[in-house]
Amino acid sequence: MLTNILPESLNAALNGVNLNIINEIRLRVGKPIVINVNGKNFFLGRHGVTPDYASALLCNQHVIDSILLAASNNSLYTINDQLVKGFITVAGGIRIGVAGSVVTNDGGVTTIKNIKSLNIRIPHHVKNCSLNLYNFLVEDSKVRNTLIISPPGAGKTTFLRDFAFQLGRREMGANILIVDERNEISGVTDGEGDFDCGDFCDVYTNCSKMFAFENGIRSMKPDVIITDEINLTDDLNAIEQALTCGVSVVASIHANSINDLRLKKNFNDVLKNKMFDRYVVISSKRGPGTIEGVFNENLVCVYC
Repeated sequence: MLTNILPESLNAALNGVNLNIINEIRLRVGKPIVINVNGKNFFLGRHGVTPDYASALLCNQHVIDSILLAASNNSLYTINDQLVKGFITVAGGIRIGVAGSVVTNDGGVTTIKNIKSLNIRIPHHVKNCSLNLYNFLVEDSKVRNTLIISPPGAGKTTFLRDFAFQLGRREMGANILIVDERNEISGVTDGEGDFDCGDFCDVYTNCSKMFAFENGIRSMKPDVIITDEINLTDDLNAIEQALTCGVSVVASIHANSINDLRLKKNFNDVLKNKMFDRYVVISSKRGPGTIEGVFNENLVCVYC
C-alpha cells in the first residue's frame, strides 16, 4: 500500500485525503511536492491538497531516501534489476519512477545512484470502465486484436485490467494470459495479485514480452494475451508469433493520438499487415480514461 512506503510526514499530510483519486505523487529534492488528483496537478501541504505554492511541503533528500529504503525492504541491491530500468514496482502495482546519476559499464547501465527525483504512480481498479467499448472489441466470443493508445497516466492500464476481468466474466471459455512486465496490470507481489483480473487469467511478471509470449503460448495455451506498453521495435516479433498461432492480442502503446501513432517507427508495417483490428484512443481530457475514439484496421473511426 501507498502508506507503507511513505514517511510519517507525508502520511500525516495525506491524512483525510481520498487516496483513491490520487494518480501520482512527484518528489524532487528542494522542490514542492506535487500531487496529481484526477488528472490535475496540485501541491501537497501540511493539511492535504492545496493549489497554493506558498503552502506546499518541500521535498528533501531524507524523504527520497526513506521511500527508496521502504520500497526495497531496506536493500536497494535486491531491486537493482528494476532500478537499472528506471523504476521500482511495489505492492499494489505502485510504480516508482526514479531519476538520478546513471552508472554505466561497457555501454550497459549497472545502477542509478544519487537519486533526486521520484514519481510515484498509483494504479486504480475501476470496475466496468471497459464495458462501454466491450462490444467493439469482442464479436461472437472472439476478441479482436486491439491496440490501446494513450499518453502515460491516461488510464490505459486500468482499461486493460478491467477488460481482462470483464472478458473472463462474459466469455467463460476464454483462457487469458496477462503478460505483466512491470507488475502493473495485476499488481502481483511475491506471487499474490493485488487486483482482481478475473478467474480465467494466468500471469507472467518480471520478464520480457518475448519470453512470456513464446513460453506462454506453448505451455498455457491462451486464447487471448493482454499486455501493456509495447515497443514497435522490440515486441513486434512476439505479437506476430501470437497472431499466427491464432491467439488474440490486446495491448497498449504510448501515443497521444492516431497521428502520433503513425509517426512511430515500424507502424507502417503494422498497418499494412493489419495486425490490429481495433485501435482505441484514450486521453485524460475529462479525467483519466476519457475515450477519444475507436478505429478499425484501416484507421477509420467506428466510434467517436
